[in-house]
Amino acid sequence: MKKTSTTLRILSLFILISLVGLSTSCTTQQITSALGSITGVPLTKEEIASALKDALIQGVTKGTGLASQDGGYFNNALIKIPFPEDAEKVATKLRSLGLGSEVDKFVKTLNQGAEEAAKEAAPIFKSAITSMSIKDASAILKGDKDAATQYLIGATTEQLKAKFKPIMSKNLAKVNATRYYTDLVGKYNQIPFVTNVNPDLDDYATEKAIEGLFKLVAQEEGNIRTDISARSSELMKKVFAQAPQAQQ
Repeated sequence: MKKTSTTLRILSLFILISLVGLSTSCTTQQITSALGSITGVPLTKEEIASALKDALIQGVTKGTGLASQDGGYFNNALIKIPFPEDAEKVATKLRSLGLGSEVDKFVKTLNQGAEEAAKEAAPIFKSAITSMSIKDASAILKGDKDAATQYLIGATTEQLKAKFKPIMSKNLAKVNATRYYTDLVGKYNQIPFVTNVNPDLDDYATEKAIEGLFKLVAQEEGNIRTDISARSSELMKKVFAQAPQAQQ
């Protein structure tokens, strides 16, 4: 049986070489990928882990680039940061009192703060990715289309929050979001018979900004898994050719 299987592979190889000779449209990468699938050369754990990290770094680079644009958060429904949920009653009450424009102004500056902070996010994310130890890389490769991103979330979120919060705080103040928020909460707390609120804006904005970046990273990971043209390195092309999404 083993001899028959080997013979079939050799025969397939000769057929492939003949076809390549007749076609000028085949790229070197396509030939290499095809030969690899026939010979069945297994990937090493190190290759898989390295390709996963490359994909995540590519996702961070693209994601922070998109998020840091003017309107990068505010105009993207996927990652737009809403009024803090813990203080939603503040927004509702102030809108009922005709202060909706002030609420809207705050939400816009909140997202502008995130956009400014995103300009400084890439090095923090990349450092976390490169220092991250990936266990069971093969299972991640064979997992869902955002499996690597989910692993990144679990392994680095708390570390990222600690490093990103000072940047977020600085940029919220820069665009006056902190002042607008303090004013809104102050006006609400002056309303008779309401229970005073004072949620931590920096914590909330940091968490939501990071969540948004993770969503963009996950999108790019999905692209890499399904579209060979999104794989920017030879290693990613080699490794993600064996992802289940690439075979659909």
